[in-house]
Amino acid sequence: MTNAREEFLAGERPDDVALFLADSYVSDDRLEQFGDRVEDGVLIVVDGERGRSAFQAATGTQAMEFAKSAMDLEGEIDDELSSGDCPEATDGEEHAVQFVFAFAEEQNEDVGGIYAEGDVVHAYAKCTCGTAYSDRWNATNA
Repeated sequence: MTNAREEFLAGERPDDVALFLADSYVSDDRLEQFGDRVEDGVLIVVDGERGRSAFQAATGTQAMEFAKSAMDLEGEIDDELSSGDCPEATDGEEHAVQFVFAFAEEQNEDVGGIYAEGDVVHAYAKCTCGTAYSDRWNATNA
């Protein structure tokens, strides 16, 4: 049996969004009733509209505005959506993901590139240093 998180990461829920909220960013035990407890936080998968509203409520930022600002800087976001490597990290600095907003896009051969290869997960993260960055990958490769 698969759960919403596994289905989302496999690209099977293109109408939903995923939100990761780190414990260090939001400490509210009630969040666990809406998602899965993962290391260092909670990962929630919900329908797109509710997810965007939940993201704004938790972060104070509109989801698509955040995604637009984060897409200018590429970094690495773990395919489990709960951690990443901040592109602004330098030796000796502590960096950690505060939150992630992600959505899946269905395969589109007309667009080409990774979109022709399968469903694509788009992920946008905010680091404790304030840097917003993005990553994307084929769901089948996750």
